[in-house]
Amino acid sequence: MTPRARLRPVDLARLAGLSTQQIRNYEDAGILPPAVRTATGYRAFEEVHRQALLTFRTLLKGYGPVTAGEVMRAVHGGDVAAALALVDAAHAVLHGEREALRATREAVDTLAREPAAPPGADRLRIGEVAALLGVRTSALRVWEAAGLLTPYRDPVTGERGFAPSDVRDARIVRTLRAGHQLFDRIRPVLEELRREGSAEALRAALATRGEALTARSRAMLEGAGALHGYLEQGDRPDHGLRGAAGSAG
Repeated sequence: MTPRARLRPVDLARLAGLSTQQIRNYEDAGILPPAVRTATGYRAFEEVHRQALLTFRTLLKGYGPVTAGEVMRAVHGGDVAAALALVDAAHAVLHGEREALRATREAVDTLAREPAAPPGADRLRIGEVAALLGVRTSALRVWEAAGLLTPYRDPVTGERGFAPSDVRDARIVRTLRAGHQLFDRIRPVLEELRREGSAEALRAALATRGEALTARSRAMLEGAGALHGYLEQGDRPDHGLRGAAGSAG
């Protein structure tokens, strides 16, 4: 029977443009399966380790170092279901970000179609804003309490005064709440709109974010394919197999 080709740490390091210490760290962390040790204590890697390294490096692009590492550790720990659950969870997060992006685009489109406030209006009372947006005054108070709205408050009477920018923010909140978006999802939209300064600038920022999400989605798809191939090869060594430990390898 032909013996399996052995690879040194430096061979794997050169493959991925890493240091030999990083390869050792990957094995110690469970990202690579355990290496066989030679009689002199050096690590001896095989083809399965090369495949594991390539799989991890591909997962890194879309899932990031934390999730990619957890996936590989789960696989090498014999818990493939846990590894796949991590992949599923990452895709669910990406889907949530994409849905939030879609809702934000809809809110910005609404903002562009509707005037922020009636022409000539300086500050509107809460009842006027509620009537303009078709919501209850109690909803506006809840949004204010959540920190989404910051209308002017008269220091003597405490009466609220909504400037055009406050009406704009309330309109965004109303649109996103109609899409069942949570306050934690709405807050970043308002912060970004205030930072960008206009709906046009925010729309450009959203387009850039959409491109980034698409690129990440493709990278995750590539990573999932690499993981599938690694799971299908069926040639991973017994996880309990480890020669006598030595300090040299």
